[in-house]
Amino acid sequence: MAVIAEPRTDAAVPRVRPRSPLLAYGRHALMPLLVGAALLALYLYVSGHELDRIERRSLNTEYLTSRIFDHLGLTLLTTALILLVAIPAGILLTRPWARRWASPILVIANIGQALPSLGLIVLLAVSFETLGVNQIAIIAFLAYGILPVLRNTIAGLQQVDRSVIESARGMGMTRGAVLRRIELPLAVPVILAGVRTALVITVGTVALATFVGAGGLGDVINNGINSSRDLVLLSGSVMVAALALLVDWAAGIVEDLLKPRGLS
Repeated sequence: MAVIAEPRTDAAVPRVRPRSPLLAYGRHALMPLLVGAALLALYLYVSGHELDRIERRSLNTEYLTSRIFDHLGLTLLTTALILLVAIPAGILLTRPWARRWASPILVIANIGQALPSLGLIVLLAVSFETLGVNQIAIIAFLAYGILPVLRNTIAGLQQVDRSVIESARGMGMTRGAVLRRIELPLAVPVILAGVRTALVITVGTVALATFVGAGGLGDVINNGINSSRDLVLLSGSVMVAALALLVDWAAGIVEDLLKPRGLS
């Protein structure tokens, strides 16, 4: 008579170890330290030089602080407008009745990013003289930074498994409920990656706002170029790069916090 082997109950069962918060966010601790070290090195380097009157006009605490806040203000306002435009547009373009418009609109968004940002700012300044300098800069940066968020919103929603959506519909959920409770949560990681990319792009391009008089750290760089002061030019360039790295670092932390559990 054949003997049927009983299943082993003492077999090792793999355990899923919860990720420690220190391990989850510890990798983010290195970036501010590196940026702080770079800014400290810049400060020591600048302090080791005797600044002339023109250099002191740009390299003083009051001037630099105002330009940093102008830069951050333009960046955050532009990013907020990008989110208000790109995420709803991306959601609409994934609905069945509007999918045929997704490709043409993405092509237009690609054109906006393909245009040289400085040329776009100057073109808008010449074409719309009645607009203020801040409005001109924001429109240009909006056109330049909208693509990553729009594209990632569409891609994130399109990658949701259709069988999951159909199962939810079969359980009686409305289309709106499916979007809010299933599609958007599953698309959040991809959308947040696009937002992070748009933030970093915007920090860099906002430096060009100086050419229409909208302020920002680009003023420091432009002052260094116009006055042939390499120390001022170096300081402005390093501060823009440091700000971009810090914004990317902060966005990475927010991305980890907002990412739905189980998807990380």
